[in-house]
Amino acid sequence: MTFSFDLPSIWFLIVGALFMGYAVLDGFDLGVGALHLFARGDTERRLMINSIGPVWDGNEVWLVTAGGALFAAFPEVYATVFSGFYLAFMLFVFSLIFRAVAIEFRSKQPMAWWRGAWDVSFSAASVVGSILVGVALGNIARGIPLAADHEYTGTFVGLLNPYALMVGLTTLALFTMHGNIYVLLKTEGALQDRARGWVRWTIGAFVCLYGTTTLVTLFTQAHMVRPFERQPLFAVAPFLTLLAVANIPREVYHGREFRALLSSAAAMLGLLTLFGIGLYPSLVFSTSNPAHSLVIYNGCSSTGTLTTMLIIAGIGMPLVLTYTIAIYRIFRGKVKLTENSY
Repeated sequence: MTFSFDLPSIWFLIVGALFMGYAVLDGFDLGVGALHLFARGDTERRLMINSIGPVWDGNEVWLVTAGGALFAAFPEVYATVFSGFYLAFMLFVFSLIFRAVAIEFRSKQPMAWWRGAWDVSFSAASVVGSILVGVALGNIARGIPLAADHEYTGTFVGLLNPYALMVGLTTLALFTMHGNIYVLLKTEGALQDRARGWVRWTIGAFVCLYGTTTLVTLFTQAHMVRPFERQPLFAVAPFLTLLAVANIPREVYHGREFRALLSSAAAMLGLLTLFGIGLYPSLVFSTSNPAHSLVIYNGCSSTGTLTTMLIIAGIGMPLVLTYTIAIYRIFRGKVKLTENSY
């Protein structure tokens, strides 16, 4: 099906862009957390936390905004997904809460056991949160069983299917690589040298899982591949994504960490673009009966609501972008520990 610039399609793009923003920004947050326990000593771990300290909460605003946009633009999709994935989403929310509490509480006491316990909480919550993001994406790509009234008819265990878990592990590897590059950019000295040693493993793990997941998707998820078969021009997207992935180790090798981070972000945007192309115009594909699927037209709000929201988005999104750019500009440069640091 070709893309048409009607209101539901425009909101498909807007909601997708908001989730992309969250993935790119909070992706390195989660990646830094996944690598946290590999840092040595209290100073290095404080540097890891303070590298994301000024921005982690602002990054999560993108998730709240994306969820709000999904609720307003596609309320039936929101209801189906959030009720069907309820336990998984609660686990994800708890992981974000534990991350936030660990960041704020870790340095409140000097005892080694106290800081060690929060270090484990921070890292474990980051790993679990990353995997759950991928599991959700994997289930949306694979499809879930829906009844005629669009109610989810599966179980929580059913969401932990092999394909979704594979996408979850790939997402963890992607976020970890993204966070690794961010640590390279924000630190110096011994910690930066140590982070440089992690790069070959994080990039290697992602490339292996990315290749495997791509092959499995090609052979098992026909509905995600069909749009590329119908429109050959879409082949540009996977080609550019592959170029972005290939450029990451090149930029790291030449010591251009910022360009490597941009390439990593471009790879994430490319992968999510492939996901969106494969999904459109579906939002929730029904494996029990394709006729029960939720698409952008039977799951959207009224024309009046979508129009009003488009005006609000036209005002609000530039403000969010301006705020985000300002924060990153203010806190650019290498991270330093001060008396006000975490």
